[in-house]
Amino acid sequence: MLNVSSNVQSQPSQSPGASTNANASASAPAPVLDVEQAEAALVEHYPRLVRLAYLVLPPSLGRNRRVLTAHALTQRALPRGRKSGTEVAIPSQRGGGPHLRDPGYAYVRLQVLRGALDAGLPLTWKALPRRAQLPPLLPQVRGLRLFPRAGGADELALDQRLAKLSGAARAAYVLRGLEGLDDAGVCTVLTAAGCDDVDDALDEADEVEARYALLASPEFDPCSLQARPTDLMRRRQHMKAAGVAALAMLVCGALLGMPGEGWGPDGAAAPPYARNPAAQAALDPGQLTVATASAWKRSARTDFSVWPARGNLTGDRELLRRALAVWARPGETVQVSATPGTPSGAPPGPAQLLFAGDVDAARVVLLHDGLRIVRYAEPKEGTSGAALDFARVDGASGPEASAVVVSRADGNIRYLTAPWVKAAAVRDLLKPADRAQPLRRGKDGVTDPFAGPAPTGQCTSWNALRLRDDTGAVRTSTDLGELTPARLTAGRPEAPREAAPADWAKTACSLATVRSNGVRSVNSWAYARQTLPEGNGAAQWVCTRAETWRGAGSRSLAQFETAGGPAGAVAAKAEDTLACGARDPKVLAGVLWKSRGGNWYLLGAGSKDVTSLTTSGGDRVQGNVIAARTERTARARLTGTLADGTKVSTLG
Repeated sequence: MLNVSSNVQSQPSQSPGASTNANASASAPAPVLDVEQAEAALVEHYPRLVRLAYLVLPPSLGRNRRVLTAHALTQRALPRGRKSGTEVAIPSQRGGGPHLRDPGYAYVRLQVLRGALDAGLPLTWKALPRRAQLPPLLPQVRGLRLFPRAGGADELALDQRLAKLSGAARAAYVLRGLEGLDDAGVCTVLTAAGCDDVDDALDEADEVEARYALLASPEFDPCSLQARPTDLMRRRQHMKAAGVAALAMLVCGALLGMPGEGWGPDGAAAPPYARNPAAQAALDPGQLTVATASAWKRSARTDFSVWPARGNLTGDRELLRRALAVWARPGETVQVSATPGTPSGAPPGPAQLLFAGDVDAARVVLLHDGLRIVRYAEPKEGTSGAALDFARVDGASGPEASAVVVSRADGNIRYLTAPWVKAAAVRDLLKPADRAQPLRRGKDGVTDPFAGPAPTGQCTSWNALRLRDDTGAVRTSTDLGELTPARLTAGRPEAPREAAPADWAKTACSLATVRSNGVRSVNSWAYARQTLPEGNGAAQWVCTRAETWRGAGSRSLAQFETAGGPAGAVAAKAEDTLACGARDPKVLAGVLWKSRGGNWYLLGAGSKDVTSLTTSGGDRVQGNVIAARTERTARARLTGTLADGTKVSTLG
């Protein structure tokens, strides 16, 4: 049960003594480092330092290289000489052990942090590369890929969120959570590490929910590793037939040198495996399926199969060749992402081309293979930093096949819209009284960029995409961090309708809980209304259910909303349940609520199928709503009864 009070409590202010302590610590002389202290700190706290480096290193390196680089940075953190006397500033902290006040530990931590931040800097021809920007010479592991043990969904979500931060912001988040430093301490360490925009890094780190306990998870422990072979079958084949492989390389080289023949460069793709006719056809740009511009007008269905190929680069065979090759064999530098339940393997056969063109600072290719939408993106200059994204879209039709993300950068989104879309607009779901803002589209169907939903924890706005099709129907969808937006509906789950502006005004912020979960659609409906005790007005109970493309993993939230109050409070939640859905629309939830008079009540409500409610204290009412006096410390429980006598428990 959730405690919901009608009184708003103010946030605690900073203690007046905080600045005095900070000034006192700042005026104290910096301790002098003894090299032997640094050596002792490195040996004693090696796992902690490697974990810090692993978390700060850019995820684009891939988990194998992040592990090796984290160990390399930590192992070379000691001073090169044997002289002592280096002054080390000890940053302020919120808590933690005495090792955080050890100048030896502070020194090696600073060296590790500098190296991890340097590793995230892009290589340019204007300056020589720093040592951390290059692959580590040692340690080296051949024939194996090393990576930490897999964590749960929370760790995966945090890793994905940290991946979107800058290196300095990741460092700020990790120093707060792993090291227990306060903001003043974080500023001290980041400034010493050479960061110029410390305030910006702190602000960016604030956008990530403070789930610091997850940083201690095995997901982020590069000292407890799993090992898998890299290319075991290919290595065995090469060892058995080295002479044949060398001859094949000579023949392939001759073919590549012939004009108009052979295969083009593969860009960021890995070396090819043994070829077969089916794989060859899937990688041939000339075999791509292309729908005509008017195919959707004659088709009995409106799905991705009737999207025409659009964009200014649909005739660039080299770009299409690279996209197909990377799809089949993504190299180690390619950033690959897939929504849950989406296979990320090679195409089973020739795919359909939806888009190829310049979008912002990248070249983007969108492909469809009947099951998945695949997005390939590479910089306009070179192929370093290529990205490959997969999203499951089987069975998508009409509203669910009306838009695909072509670009997401700096919090802004661009969509490629379906050929049957006649107009596009953006509406802030939290401001239903405001008019939707028209969204301009280019001749190829790509929208202008617009701000996506606010980050988790900063739900001050939630922009949704509104598309009007050729029949005049208006559909609403929203970005949840995936290639296809999730459709938003309202009304009873057996017969949902298109969402009106007011339907999501108080529940939009709850959409943040289903981000990056492969969501297909989200429905919100008020299943009960209730008059509050002591003349405190009225409230309604709302159930929000997110359905996924894979079927499993659906999530349901029951929310309690007061008239004129802020966003609804989550009263109960459940995953992989039929409750609140089309197959089983029944739902029951309750909250502990405090009136303006200071009295506590157990409030509960069930859907219209519920005919009576009973509390754990013995209170019983006929109907589907209840308000029973209780104590703040009570553990309130509800049971509902249907007309046929079947018992219903609360959601979750």
